[in-house]
Amino acid sequence: MDRNDELFDRARRVIPGGVNSPVRAYGSVGGTPRFLASARGAYVTDAAGQEYVDLVATWGPALLGHAHPDVVAAVQAAAAQGLSFGAPTEGEVRLASLIAERVQAGGLAPIEEVRLVSTGTEATMTAIRLARGVTGRDLLVKFDGNYHGHSDGLLAAAGSGVATLALPGTAGVPASVAASTLVVPYGDLDAVREVFAAHGERIAGIIVEAAPANMGVIEPPAGFNAALAEIAHDAGSLLIVDEVLTGFRVHPAGEWGREVEAGHPYEPDIITFGKVVGGGMPLAALGGKRAVMEQLAPTGPVYQAGTLSGNPLSVAAGLATLERATPEVYAHLDRAADQVTTALSAALAAEGVAHAIPRVGSLFGLVFRDSKPADYTSAKQQDAHRFTPFFHAMLDAGVHLPPSVFEAWFVTAAHDDEALGRIVEALPAASRAAARA
Repeated sequence: MDRNDELFDRARRVIPGGVNSPVRAYGSVGGTPRFLASARGAYVTDAAGQEYVDLVATWGPALLGHAHPDVVAAVQAAAAQGLSFGAPTEGEVRLASLIAERVQAGGLAPIEEVRLVSTGTEATMTAIRLARGVTGRDLLVKFDGNYHGHSDGLLAAAGSGVATLALPGTAGVPASVAASTLVVPYGDLDAVREVFAAHGERIAGIIVEAAPANMGVIEPPAGFNAALAEIAHDAGSLLIVDEVLTGFRVHPAGEWGREVEAGHPYEPDIITFGKVVGGGMPLAALGGKRAVMEQLAPTGPVYQAGTLSGNPLSVAAGLATLERATPEVYAHLDRAADQVTTALSAALAAEGVAHAIPRVGSLFGLVFRDSKPADYTSAKQQDAHRFTPFFHAMLDAGVHLPPSVFEAWFVTAAHDDEALGRIVEALPAASRAAARA
């Protein structure tokens, strides 16, 4: 029994399942989770002293790599001034301004005001409350397989038909709460129109992942998000675009900016951010036009508050990260993703393993099927059992992957030739393990 085993045994006695977020438990791949002791650049080190090239990047925030010296210095300087004030700070103003400045493309600037919060769940929860407050309506449209955090109304499963109200997707969610959500298949505009035909006057808004990355990575159909904006606005509803995962990672202006530059312009009413915007610290945000955002308290009737909202340490990390997220960084991320995905596909193809590698910007995933999935149903239709031996072979070779076939892989600005080379070297043996499964 090594140190990871010892810690997992202890953890299970005092923490439900031994972890503080379910995917960390290795439930879909088996084995003992690696308890990480440190992280620097493109590498993480576990409690037993084993070093790994990391492709989790703390689930996305480590855009620049782990423990970037400038980010660490910014947090240390902020901590020296006080950990939390419960009062406004200059840093909050600077970060909100930077978010609004960054989210511009094609002459469009959808963000005029920003509210800082602590988690992505809080950002999407607040965005939905805001949409309901602005419209005076109750129903929300979301998409099957899209993840927007763990607030009750979003943990909803599809009902018996496209236009039927949702059912609870987990224990602990009242049916009455789930019934305020309409769940439709991702990518199906006809289904969205059917829902609006049946319930349009009651629908406050649509919420959608800018590019889904929690059922594997799904490339949005061209113009899909723009069409959602049109449908919502025609009905007097709002469009909430969830960029908690994609924001400032797949493009300097997020997936919204990438799509606008690709020729599919649209203006969401609210955009949510997380992960990268906090630079590895607990911070998230929502932003939109002034007319919408001013409906939040204290200027409007929609209540939201938080003791740690705009925490100065998190703000310092976010500012240091975004200020260093230059065009050169995004070009490096794309090159690193190119190298990994090309080698990954070649290794699996050499073993005759059916696979596809869906990708949005530098964000990518692996599916064990011969075509890229388009929705949650097709994402589940794969030889997922092959991922377990693949994952453990990579782990044994010193490469740290997300422990689920449905999670995205993340490269960082710190993935240099040496780190990428170690990943590439590990792929043939892992592909052979997948082929034998």
